[in-house]
Amino acid sequence: MKPIEKKQVEKMLSQFVGAKVYVHSEATSYMFARNFRIDLTEAFIAGDGPYRVALRYDGHGWLRIEGLTHAELDDQERLLLEGFDDQGRMDVALHLGKEPFPE
Repeated sequence: MKPIEKKQVEKMLSQFVGAKVYVHSEATSYMFARNFRIDLTEAFIAGDGPYRVALRYDGHGWLRIEGLTHAELDDQERLLLEGFDDQGRMDVALHLGKEPFPE
């Protein structure tokens, strides 16, 4: 994974807008969701680092994840966004894919 470049992540997020998307999201020790399928209608990245991403889905709901620091588009074209603390431990994750994530 590489540190987030905001413009690059905006472009990657736009590839999922208008599609049925599977979401994997977690925040260490207090939230976990996997293979939550949504119709993604809008996606935004904001901040100067760490970043936050907001996803509008099904035309009326929002999912917002804060503290993101790194991103990559993997070989299966899934967008992997993660946030790491100053000791290199993952705090948050937001993964988007057009196919379900492995269980």
